[in-house]
Amino acid sequence: MKDELYCALLPPSSFRLHPLVMLSQAIDTYHSLLTPDIARESYAQLQDQANRRGLYFGTRDIVTVLRPRFLTAEQYHFLQSAIRTVMPAFRKAYRAARADENIRAQFHLNDWEETMIREAFGFVEPSPSARMDTFYLPEQGIVQLTEYNAEIPAGQAYTDVLSEVFYGLRVMGEFQKQYEVRPLPTRNQMLHALLDAYRQWGGVTRPNIAILDWREVPTYSEFVFFKQYFESQGYNAEIVDPRECEYKNGKLTGASASSGERFDINIVYKRVLISELVERGDLGLNHPVIRAVRDNAVCMVNPFACKILHKKASLAVLTDERNQRLYSADEWNAVQRFVPWTRVLEERTTVYGGETIDLMPFLAQHKDEFVVKPNDEYGGKGVVLGWTVSQSDWETILQERLQEPTIAQRKVTLPEEPFPSFVDDTVQIYDRMLDTDPYVWRGDYMSGSLCRLSTAALLNVTAGGGSTVPTFVIEKRT
Repeated sequence: MKDELYCALLPPSSFRLHPLVMLSQAIDTYHSLLTPDIARESYAQLQDQANRRGLYFGTRDIVTVLRPRFLTAEQYHFLQSAIRTVMPAFRKAYRAARADENIRAQFHLNDWEETMIREAFGFVEPSPSARMDTFYLPEQGIVQLTEYNAEIPAGQAYTDVLSEVFYGLRVMGEFQKQYEVRPLPTRNQMLHALLDAYRQWGGVTRPNIAILDWREVPTYSEFVFFKQYFESQGYNAEIVDPRECEYKNGKLTGASASSGERFDINIVYKRVLISELVERGDLGLNHPVIRAVRDNAVCMVNPFACKILHKKASLAVLTDERNQRLYSADEWNAVQRFVPWTRVLEERTTVYGGETIDLMPFLAQHKDEFVVKPNDEYGGKGVVLGWTVSQSDWETILQERLQEPTIAQRKVTLPEEPFPSFVDDTVQIYDRMLDTDPYVWRGDYMSGSLCRLSTAALLNVTAGGGSTVPTFVIEKRT
């Protein structure tokens, strides 16, 4: 009788809206709720919360629009499935690189990286926390994974706090009368990734956590959000500048950015890039943090070995026909479906679209189809979109980039959605390009996602434009 009653409460499958129809209707509903009074009040609340909480990237607002990103449950699950099917190929590429110097050479590590990636780090997964930058076109069922941020991703705490802020907006209160709205928190996942690595490493005490990066970086406010969260869960956490670390008598200590007091460090939540840690200043591999990690005196997440998959050449290793033997048929099919064709710039022949091509002349002749990216940069640095430059400039760029590790990647379609802004006391709705950047945990599964908006083709907040918004999974109330 209970089962019959439960089934009677479920809507017939024929009554369910197609996910794309439901999403479009939800977006239209949200925008229709932005009457002048509600929009004005919601915008004022958003500005007030940004000021109260320090929601800034450097001095710029993190969020400049009045609507978050919406996904249906079906769309979110499709993303999770895409990530899960392609991660085994990344894992096999990593293991092959560790075991075979010829495979490892395809990642184009520099000399000190070759040394560091051989260091034992005490736990299984080289990237317990990572982010896959993707472009997702739900209407076509297409996901393209364009970059794997395997060193350490940013944005989790920002999106968590933005979710809290958007929940408090009046327009969201009105919207929730018609839709169930579920956030996708990730700070909890980050904490568990740190603690799991620490236990595998051999940690048995309740750890002190150092959030490690330069005090002047524009993401400093996110470190504050992480510190607050870790402390709310009962862990001692401090933001520490690498210049304030000391390694003596087998212990790594750091000076708290807030109090200046020194404290013992058990876990380094490494937000600083390894290359900056090594190359900035004159200590090199003798930096106290590096020496402590190499002596197994402290657990660092993510470890040095993460540099292998963090290289943008990792996508070239995955998609190159030379390496097909590394993967199962299902894994190779997943790579072909979800990872755009990518190659390291070099004089060679390869396969494109089923045909053998001479790589460099082919790229020169098809500039509107490709992007070039440095092998190890961030924030959009050095990225060139072929269709935005002249033919002569493109050919010059290709020749110059042959001298340093650089990838060429097939152009992908950039999705667009309408987002509302509040400008000059009026709501203005216009299309913005957006990416979908799922967080990947323990090299295995997706939970949560960053979303960046832009009116320019290079969607990167670090590069100086755009907005970050939280992502919610929504369902129509019945």
